[in-house]
Amino acid sequence: MKIYIELFLTFAKIGAFTFGGGYAMLPMLQKEVVDKKHWATDEEIMDYYAVGQCTPGVIFVNTATFIGYYQKGIIGGIIATLGVVFPSIVIISLIASILQNFADIEIVQHALHGIRIAVCILVLNATLKLFKTGVKDLTGIIIFILSLVLTYTSIVPTIVIVILSAITGILFSYIKMKKGGSK
Repeated sequence: MKIYIELFLTFAKIGAFTFGGGYAMLPMLQKEVVDKKHWATDEEIMDYYAVGQCTPGVIFVNTATFIGYYQKGIIGGIIATLGVVFPSIVIISLIASILQNFADIEIVQHALHGIRIAVCILVLNATLKLFKTGVKDLTGIIIFILSLVLTYTSIVPTIVIVILSAITGILFSYIKMKKGGSK
C-alpha cells in the first residue's frame, strides 16, 4: 500500500509544481524518479519520453503511467496517472473560476508573461539534458539537428520525425557494428 501512496504523491508533487507540459516537467521527474526514488534510470526516462511521444495522449501522463506500471503493474499505472493529473484538474478549475475576473489587470498579464518565460527556460533545460544523455556521436548530432529543423519548421509531423530518427539511429548503429565486426 505504501508504494501506491508514494506513486500518487510523487506524481502529484511533480504535476503541481511544474508548468509548461511534459518537457518542462523532465527536470523534476529526473530529480524525483531517478535521483530520489530510483524507480528508473536517466536512459529509461528517455525511453519513456520517446514512447510517450509516439503514443496518443499527453506525454507526461503517458510517462507517469509507464513508471507506475513498471513499479506495480496496472494499478500502479493508474495510481501514478491519477497522481499526475489531480493537481492540474484542481489548479485549472480554480484558475478558470477566478481568472476571467482578473484577466484584464496589468499585473496578472505580467505574471502570465513571466510564467511563459520560465516555461521556456524549463523546456530548454530539459532539451539540454536530453541532448547530453542521448547524443553520443556525430550521427546523433546530425539526427538532432535535422529533427530540430523539421520540428521547428513543422514540415513533418512529430511522430514521423521520431520514427525516422529511430530508424536512422538503428541503421547507423547497424552499419557501425558491421564495420567494427569485419575488422
